[in-house]
Amino acid sequence: MSRSLSSSQPINVLSSPAHRLAMATLLLSCPLAAQAQDANAQESDTVVVTATAMKVAAPPMETPRSVSEVGRDELDKRAVNSYDETFRYRSGVQSAPYGTDNGVDWFNIRGFSGEDSTYQDGLRLFREGGYFWWVTEPFGLERVDLLKGPASILYGEAPPGGVVNAVSKRPTEEKQGQFEIQGGNKDHRQVGIDTSGPVAGTDDMRYRMVGLFREGDGALDHTDNQRVYLAPSLAVDLSDDTSVTFMASYMKDHGTPSKGFRPVDGSLEGTEFGRIDRETNLGEPDYERQEREQISLGYELEHKIDDTWEFQQNLRYNSMDLTLRSLSPDTMLNTDGRTVGRYLTYRDGSYDAFTVDNRLVGKWFTANTENTLLLGVDYQNFDVDYQNGDGTGDFSGFDVFDPEYGNYSPGNLRYHAEEKKAQIGVYIQDQLRVGDRWILLGGVRHDSASVESYSEDPSANDYDETENQLSFSGGVMYLGDYGLSPYLSYSESFSPQVGRGPEGQAYEPSEGEQWETGIKYTPDWLDGYMTAAVFDLKETNTLYTNDQFIQSQGGERHSQGFELEGVGYLTEQLQLTAAYTYLDTTIEDPERGEFRAGLTPRHQASLWLDYGFEDGALNGLDVGAGARYVGESVNADPNRDDEVSSYTVYDAMASYDITPDWTAKVNVTNLTDKDYISGCDSWCYYGESRSVIGSLKYRW
Repeated sequence: MSRSLSSSQPINVLSSPAHRLAMATLLLSCPLAAQAQDANAQESDTVVVTATAMKVAAPPMETPRSVSEVGRDELDKRAVNSYDETFRYRSGVQSAPYGTDNGVDWFNIRGFSGEDSTYQDGLRLFREGGYFWWVTEPFGLERVDLLKGPASILYGEAPPGGVVNAVSKRPTEEKQGQFEIQGGNKDHRQVGIDTSGPVAGTDDMRYRMVGLFREGDGALDHTDNQRVYLAPSLAVDLSDDTSVTFMASYMKDHGTPSKGFRPVDGSLEGTEFGRIDRETNLGEPDYERQEREQISLGYELEHKIDDTWEFQQNLRYNSMDLTLRSLSPDTMLNTDGRTVGRYLTYRDGSYDAFTVDNRLVGKWFTANTENTLLLGVDYQNFDVDYQNGDGTGDFSGFDVFDPEYGNYSPGNLRYHAEEKKAQIGVYIQDQLRVGDRWILLGGVRHDSASVESYSEDPSANDYDETENQLSFSGGVMYLGDYGLSPYLSYSESFSPQVGRGPEGQAYEPSEGEQWETGIKYTPDWLDGYMTAAVFDLKETNTLYTNDQFIQSQGGERHSQGFELEGVGYLTEQLQLTAAYTYLDTTIEDPERGEFRAGLTPRHQASLWLDYGFEDGALNGLDVGAGARYVGESVNADPNRDDEVSSYTVYDAMASYDITPDWTAKVNVTNLTDKDYISGCDSWCYYGESRSVIGSLKYRW
């Protein structure tokens, strides 16, 4: 497969900037020519599904890009309480590659880190300053969309793997609500409420109030976390043509971090003393802290100018305060084979972020065409200010097989640091439907992005750079008979890199480009879909680490793969969700040549079956079971060649409708409590242990 991808003609034919510009010009010129035609034609009755892939409402099955969606029903059915559990049963995503972490959500998408891939309601959620990462609460979401591959044409700065967009719960026309309580092992306790409907005495205002309290132990001994979450929203119809939805959220986490860093020897590899227990805490529970407070305020505005044009604006302000004290062990045990040194990560600070996206959408119709033009300008600004105490204190000589806590000297905050980012982008995208058969898509975007970094640390280099970037995208899709729709697409991305190389030179932005071809299948005999995609994804100007752990630029990360995904009802009662991913990801740097990327399995597969009983004594019972397979991977440490074994984990669910309003449910994750290593990246990480959650829900 990799040979056919690398030698395929489209990848070579359009590899230069001039050829990419020619493709974008060609795809844009066809739709623009249709604008002069009949503007009075009736709008099609296409079912609108999501706007994540194109920033205009369009069905994913009629989009020449790979898109996955997980809705509220599935999030509830699988009792998703951690954001990185969302795509466990979708292709192209490696969920929680670093094991369980009660402070941060982790995704790898198509062989690339997804740490800068998170968005909510189309606006970026910043994860900067090393540890100042915005955390998303799944209970406040209506669904989560995943656009796979480079997406800078619409979102500006973005990693090559893709974009994860969380869609918030919004006010509803009908009065509705739910109250849920949960309890489980690991002292899990949760109470959630979600109520929505028209504001009393009005017909042009709607509200929604989402609230949650959750507490429970972490994956490691002596760790825990408490969370309070509130998300009010209000929708107002200012006129027949104008509406605005105000959205806010507040979240506070309070606890002890549970980060499962493990030396390779003692976890992946055994020692003469055995292996480190999965639950053993290698930190200092009485000293480590994790305090995070997040506030979000924003709105979404829609104004219909006339029968052709509509103006849309999304705006949000985010603020975070964070105090983090967390210990991680050295990657190697000491010469005695049982003790290890530990490193302190200590940050105390806050950030402010402002994002706004302005869009002008125009639609034209003729008897044979439908044209959608998107013009946009977006802006984002981020500023984090913190005190840094990394590496201070004395936490040496810790016995990983017989831990004794309290023998340490605490660290202290020493240096002030500040990081800033600002980006303004202008973009144009056009989609043309011809004769209910062809979809042509093209876009171009220009960004100006500045990055600043300052620190009192004498070993740090100040950084202040501005980069300008031009990004292209294009695609073509044929809506064939029997629900079969083949497509071809091209897309680009860029990611500014903070810092300087070993000779003091500023890093250039990393750039990604992807060719993808696939087919989407929506048969009339199945309430669901099936998709298949083959892609060739490459990032240049990649940062790489040599065997002395010095980071330089000039590498290349190359990911070629194949994905299968299907979701649908085989019968009225039996639903199937299945996914398979093949991924060949390599890194090439000037010092070591080409080698396999660490932490990235070549094969992943998942299957979930759900059956709802409708007759007899079992009426109201819903049972489900799933299996997740992750193939072998290798250690990303340049000095090691460890292989991490494959593993398979099983999940199960059963729910029962006691009455039309009351439902009882139990979910079990890692049913057999399998003990396994999820991956190694200099350190190794244990996967999630068995989790059992029981819930009782009341709806009105």
